[in-house]
Amino acid sequence: MSNPSVPSGPSSPSGPGDPSDPSGPSAPSGQDPAPSAGRQRLFVAVLPPAPAVEELRAAVAPLHRLPGARQLRWTGPEGWHFTLAFLGEVDGALLPELYGRLERAAHRSEPFPLRVHGGGRFDGRVLWAGAAGGLDALRLLAERAHAAACRSGVPMEEHRRYTPHLTLARSRTEVELSPFTEALAGFGGTGWRADTLSLVRSDLPVSGVPGEQPRYRVVGAWPLGR
Repeated sequence: MSNPSVPSGPSSPSGPGDPSDPSGPSAPSGQDPAPSAGRQRLFVAVLPPAPAVEELRAAVAPLHRLPGARQLRWTGPEGWHFTLAFLGEVDGALLPELYGRLERAAHRSEPFPLRVHGGGRFDGRVLWAGAAGGLDALRLLAERAHAAACRSGVPMEEHRRYTPHLTLARSRTEVELSPFTEALAGFGGTGWRADTLSLVRSDLPVSGVPGEQPRYRVVGAWPLGR
């Protein structure tokens, strides 16, 4: 099994990081947690490039002035991503097997066109931006990421039909999100070539500071089709 590459993924409140172990994937310099040490909160994702993030940032800025915006907890652009599979708390001992299976999933999947497009909601609690382009390829990659986690021994919920989404905001209570989705309806970002499968660690806030965001660290990345 070849070692995963670790690109400059989501940065602060996120940044690169990777477990290290003589028998498994090596860590990038400056990172020293071993795969067998502790548990990590992980998800598999496709990360948008910086130009796509900047376009979406400009489209989202006016939404902060809409009625009800103060009731939402907005996600930071530096952490935006299309989640493929949420793994939850993963035992570090499973990481070498997980790395290998994600590598094979990436190898079997060809790069595909993708762009941020429109918006939607999950009930009245989650506002998201949608996707357009190679959606069949994106869904297949999500299925393979889910299967890779299951076969690595990660307890996963039953796989449901994948809805491509990039979370923009959440609410603990029901909020009328129609004005927000309507404002996003006409948005269509510049396309890019999705060519990397990323494994991301999510470190939840611990300071208790209101509005603090999780910190995301890319712990592994594999090129598609190679």
